[in-house]
Amino acid sequence: MKLFFTLAILLVSKAALACSVLYYVDSKTGKIYVANNEDYWYKVKPYIQVIPKSKKELGRLWYGWNNLAQGGINEAGLFFDGATTPEQKIPKGYTDPNRNLGDEILSTCKTVDEAIAYMEEKKFALKKAHIMFGDRTGNAVVMEWIDGVKKIISIHDHQLIMTNFLLSDTTKGNYPCRRYQAIESGLKALSQQSNNAITLRDVGNVLSRAVQPPAKDAKGNVGGTLYSTFINISDMEFVLVYKLDNSKITKLDLKTELAIGTKRKIKLR
Repeated sequence: MKLFFTLAILLVSKAALACSVLYYVDSKTGKIYVANNEDYWYKVKPYIQVIPKSKKELGRLWYGWNNLAQGGINEAGLFFDGATTPEQKIPKGYTDPNRNLGDEILSTCKTVDEAIAYMEEKKFALKKAHIMFGDRTGNAVVMEWIDGVKKIISIHDHQLIMTNFLLSDTTKGNYPCRRYQAIESGLKALSQQSNNAITLRDVGNVLSRAVQPPAKDAKGNVGGTLYSTFINISDMEFVLVYKLDNSKITKLDLKTELAIGTKRKIKLR
């Protein structure tokens, strides 16, 4: 697979504090792909964290900063990613966890259903975000909480898209979303192509329609697409492009990486 993705720039407002996530199943081959644009401030120091399996925990890889997983995948093929949303009430008796929830779930759960059950068992809910789970069986959901009620949006027509509006109630804000619309348009075009199998690069190029170029806010802070990740869950391939720069690519064979048996941090530069 060629590493280079077409990074098509979509001019949008709010250069930082946004994300775009896509889970996609090729109906011809059954291959499962996920892709994500992490839009945030460029001043943070992101990295990839690789943690081998132990007697009690699954091996996993996640990416983020400040000891917080923003997205990742484990050896069982369970993927997660999150995106900020307008603030909502969470169910009574639930808490918004102030901890590395992504790492916790990847270390424990093997499937989407197990991840949902874990969130329920721990009584976790998110006030200002929703979260996507996808696994190697073709199952994917977005969990979100609106007016104190949990909502689960399931994959439909082999695809699931998440940006920064609440999918189950678009009146809450951040809608319409040009990044969401750009991804939808790209997937429609992808479905109309020839009978050739869809590749990770094809899916990555759809996500590239929603990248955000670096821009400064009123205080001079620079934000935009900090990194883009592309994962072939079926074959456990991982690619990360840092700051929209195709000369700054990290490619990993996840099976090999997680089999090494040593914890390591890959700093993004």
